[in-house]
Amino acid sequence: MDPSVEVALSGMLAAAEAATPVNAVEAVTRELGAALHARSVSFLITDLSGRALVRLAHVPLGPVDGRRDGGEVATVLPFDGGPQEKALRTQAVQVTGGDPAWTVLAPVTERGEVIGLLEIVVPAEPTPQALAEIARTAHALAFVVIANRRHTDLFEWGQRTTRFNLSAEIQRRLLPSAFTCEGGSFTLSGWLEPAASIGGDTFDYSLARDALHFSVTDAMGHGVTSALIATLGVGSLRNSRRAGHSLIEQADRAGAAIAEHAPVRGAFMTAVLGRLDLTSGRCEFVNAGHVPPILIRRGHPEELTLPRNLGIGMFPQREIRAGAVTLEPGDRLVVVTDGMLERKAAALDLPARLRSLTALHPREAVRALADGVLDVAGPTLEDDATLLIIDWHGHHGRPRRTSAGADVSAATSADGR
Repeated sequence: MDPSVEVALSGMLAAAEAATPVNAVEAVTRELGAALHARSVSFLITDLSGRALVRLAHVPLGPVDGRRDGGEVATVLPFDGGPQEKALRTQAVQVTGGDPAWTVLAPVTERGEVIGLLEIVVPAEPTPQALAEIARTAHALAFVVIANRRHTDLFEWGQRTTRFNLSAEIQRRLLPSAFTCEGGSFTLSGWLEPAASIGGDTFDYSLARDALHFSVTDAMGHGVTSALIATLGVGSLRNSRRAGHSLIEQADRAGAAIAEHAPVRGAFMTAVLGRLDLTSGRCEFVNAGHVPPILIRRGHPEELTLPRNLGIGMFPQREIRAGAVTLEPGDRLVVVTDGMLERKAAALDLPARLRSLTALHPREAVRALADGVLDVAGPTLEDDATLLIIDWHGHHGRPRRTSAGADVSAATSADGR
């Protein structure tokens, strides 16, 4: 083991805690840079679009190339298929360059959620042992970012390459803090591609000891009204889920909340609510006026036949029925909103696209599907396009095969397969 790297790792938490939340990442990277005698060390955070990295820096004076807020500067680095993008997609450390300088790119990832990239320029070619320690340090850096972003808007500001209006701000708060979760027996990833006027879509999930709860919802309308209806619906679903209520009870209570408190009469929200038993693979669903979930088994996508219910909030006293399916190891479950299927997005052959992406990690598959919608519907969508993918591996309780925060057995290969 390279002793200098070990010293940097042992001092990382102390350096982060001694600094303010705004300076925590810089304190950690300085510690690492000094230990490696690096020429430069940078943390690049993922852009909210999922298609770029953002270099954050503090430059109090002088001209800058990038967005600026006081002394804070954010420079966008779009994905171009190069080493940075390759490091994130493969979840493997990349080394480029040569004498007199080598660049090491290490993914900053936690439980499959890509937070960013650690970029280190060193004067000598790093040894395999040093690379392993750098990867471990990058993994630890993920926890530093997660802990400190709770106390500052700096990271969120850096990730926003486009301005958010009020409805987008509300919608953002309804989404889970991590879009990807690798849980050993499953891998999950969600994505939301927003419309020009926010369409009220959300996705959510929560992991219990032996169950995975998830939902995809679509509130009626657009703009702030839609965001407020979604707030009522998602808030109620989370509240009743945390109280231990069944899916039917969750839908009932959310319908009552929307009917009583929504800003317009006749408000409703379509939804797919799910509960996956991690010990058996049995997945229970409530489909409330939503696009049916799609099961991909042995490469073949097929809509699940489930009891249909009215949207949540429509006739809230009406009986709600649930359905279920038992997943087999290797199955992929896909839940989308109608923004993936209607208007211009209908030109996307979703079943064919799903078949072509079966080998991709869900994290990469959801982005590829979102890209596909943008390709056919144009850069400005008429409705939110939202999707959630769950890969079922089975064998609940089996440890993940991880390297620096990612399940390398599930990562996408360098050629995108």
